[in-house]
Amino acid sequence: MSESSTSAKYYSDTINLEDTVALEARLNALLQQEVTSAAALEEWLAEERKLRDEITEAMTGHRIDFDRDTANAGKRDIHLHGQTVVQPLLTKYVAEFDKKFCGSPFIEQLEDKKHGLMRKVRRAKVELFREENIPLTVREQELVTRYNEIMGVLTVEWDGETKPYPLVQAQADIPDRTVRERAWRALAEARGRVKPEIDDIMNELVRLRHRMALNAGFGNYRDYIFTLKNREYSIQDCYDFHTSVEKHVVPAWERLAEVFRTGLGIDSYRPWDTGPCTLQGEPFRTVTELLDGVDLMLGMTDTYFQEKFRFMRANGLLDVECRQGKRPGAFCDSLPASKNVFVFSKFSPSFVAVIALIHEMGHAVNEYLQFDTESGIQAHNHREEVAELYSHAMELLLLDKLNVFYTDDQEFKNAQREELRRTFNVLINPVAGDLFQHWMYTNPNHSAEERDAKFLEINKRFMLRPVDIMGLESEIGAGWIGSIHYFAYPFYKIEYAMSELGALQLLQIYREDPAKATALFKQGAGSDFNQSIAQIYRDTGVEFDFSEQTVEKTAKFVESVIAELQ
Repeated sequence: MSESSTSAKYYSDTINLEDTVALEARLNALLQQEVTSAAALEEWLAEERKLRDEITEAMTGHRIDFDRDTANAGKRDIHLHGQTVVQPLLTKYVAEFDKKFCGSPFIEQLEDKKHGLMRKVRRAKVELFREENIPLTVREQELVTRYNEIMGVLTVEWDGETKPYPLVQAQADIPDRTVRERAWRALAEARGRVKPEIDDIMNELVRLRHRMALNAGFGNYRDYIFTLKNREYSIQDCYDFHTSVEKHVVPAWERLAEVFRTGLGIDSYRPWDTGPCTLQGEPFRTVTELLDGVDLMLGMTDTYFQEKFRFMRANGLLDVECRQGKRPGAFCDSLPASKNVFVFSKFSPSFVAVIALIHEMGHAVNEYLQFDTESGIQAHNHREEVAELYSHAMELLLLDKLNVFYTDDQEFKNAQREELRRTFNVLINPVAGDLFQHWMYTNPNHSAEERDAKFLEINKRFMLRPVDIMGLESEIGAGWIGSIHYFAYPFYKIEYAMSELGALQLLQIYREDPAKATALFKQGAGSDFNQSIAQIYRDTGVEFDFSEQTVEKTAKFVESVIAELQ
């Protein structure tokens, strides 16, 4: 049995979600509970959180069970019961809880530091809630589940055999250029087989989300989601950020791409040349080797990081094995009732697999530090701009320890360069993806062909600007179907780039004083997440700043660090 066996019970499942009568009785009892003072309101909030944590953990566990085994009809049905039966019921009662909280005469007597953000978020939710959107969100989740089913079992014909999609993805990053090109084209062909159905899924998602926005009184889903997310910056700020990245980061990436092109000894930079293809061989062969290596890297950085990793490993809270049927990608999920965290990834032995696990452990450490301070990351204070700061920062704090996997001095330098190339990717691709979504949802009647054309056009302006894509336009235009964010997490993209700017500030501190940077990471990750994003960043020793000046300065810094590794 592998270390990432799907049989381990890693989450609390104490509440019977099948018994919706009993579940609704508990929800209704909480709703009817009399609140006669500020202290009673505090107690009611604690009871509400406990019940919601129980429900959330069970539903999260059921969804992860399905993500780990998308071909299992039983697990799919349990997950879909949660999404199509329990979630609508919970949504209805949470809306009533929000109204009960916001209508309480004692709400202003609550401590602002502890509950100020909650007041703001719940008032916004009351204003935005529409009963008619509940069935739309049910259908939305059904479509996301179908997308995961399709991508979870996607295969590629390779050397006369049928291989899981991630195994061939790893072939697209090896030094042999002929193999890379063959893998790139095979992956594109595999995506093409499922594209018609995925186009239908996205067409319906865009229509559903547009209808939600109209129901809530907005002209489009983009404007609606910005309000729903309680973003601490404006739509225009995003457009300005797009412009700054295109003006300052993309030219730096072009210069770096020329360095990589020259190093590869090729005449033109093609799409299959843009991955970590300078690295020789696989960094590990088995799941155990991957886990042992990351354990060592975390321990060399901070004992707390290592302790949490070992706890997760011993308690079935890690699944990093590449298996047929697992959904693609990587994620970290909080299990709030048991105060634990689950990390998932699906990559074959590769540089990407190492970095993905480190990235998700940044999230996990952040979550555990929140549990340690007894605040936990609740729905009202979970902001992606904060969460991604600690995942990217963990990657950079471990940058100087990649020699655990790449023991040769030159390979170690190459691995560090590849990680820094990834930072350019994270500064650029999420911005392009954000711009793509602005277009999609402000033009909801677009066709599938128009969507592909816009994706190609935007990416030619950003990450693909130094890349020769002649003859590959159709495949690249369809590339958006490989990103789960467009399906399950709309408008969760730009946060990656914003937080990378903060993480790179922490790297600058680390290069001067590793102990100080690590201490700041833990201080910020464990700080009160009811604060503003800017204050949480300051607690981490960095600034939440994506101004043009900071973007330009950051691009120059990354270029200079890469130059040191030549």
